[in-house]
Amino acid sequence: MGFIGKQPAKAAITSSDITDGVVTADKLASDSVTTAKIADNGVTTAKINADAITDAKIADDVVGSEHLTAGEVDTTALGADAVTAAKIADDAISDEHLDATAITGQTAETSVADDDLVLISDTSASAALKKMTVSNLVANAGGGKIGQVVSTFKSDAFSSTADGFFDITGLSVSITPSATSSKVLVISDLALSASDFASYNIGFKVLRGSTSIGISTAGASSSLNYSGGYNLNTSTGVAYMFGNSKIFLDSPSSTSSLTYKVQGSKFDSAGTFYLNRKGNTANYGGASSITVMEVLA
Repeated sequence: MGFIGKQPAKAAITSSDITDGVVTADKLASDSVTTAKIADNGVTTAKINADAITDAKIADDVVGSEHLTAGEVDTTALGADAVTAAKIADDAISDEHLDATAITGQTAETSVADDDLVLISDTSASAALKKMTVSNLVANAGGGKIGQVVSTFKSDAFSSTADGFFDITGLSVSITPSATSSKVLVISDLALSASDFASYNIGFKVLRGSTSIGISTAGASSSLNYSGGYNLNTSTGVAYMFGNSKIFLDSPSSTSSLTYKVQGSKFDSAGTFYLNRKGNTANYGGASSITVMEVLA
């Protein structure tokens, strides 16, 4: 524009020279507004586009539980193995949180050690699963429990003409107690008979190895004391078959393999000792057995 007279000196435009509200967004160059041009607390939520703030714009450790809406964190927001035991409240996990196949008995153990852990179910109202060592479980179970059973059954006949005591073929069993405090319950059941002779003095005794157990001490002659048997005197002989049973609780105090057996006996120069048949005929038969059970202390 033209001037009359001297041209005025150029002067800077100050904020007072600009009318309020006349500078529009079109008058601002791109990237011209810097953080220094924004007043503190000048940016409100209305000035921020939806989804405009990314995780890169959030400082570490600034999001606390008060910033999270209740129920907003779902399983997709949790990383694998992110929840540790320290983050689970006491008594928070109950049986409905366990998969039906999570705890199984599919792995069968043939033996366990005293310090092995087992799961037990509490019978109280909580019905919680608890762990206990095998040794503590046995100790709390109390005594009188059967630990193992070994038995043998003899159905065929046996005979002997020897005087004194003799082994009966097929009437022995072996057992290895699990503890020195265990006892062994010995049960023998025999069908005894003898051939015709005037004095019937036949019997049997039970032995652990070479040690006689459960025998009488009433006889004047210790060599004639039995676990069981009979003595008959008759001039015509007998044709009977007698059942003889013996139950004895042995205390071997051992964890080694133990053999229990039955010996028969006959003290008469004549006649024959028979097991599982009548003395005067083989037409009638019986059966005999010996059973041992470990009784836990």
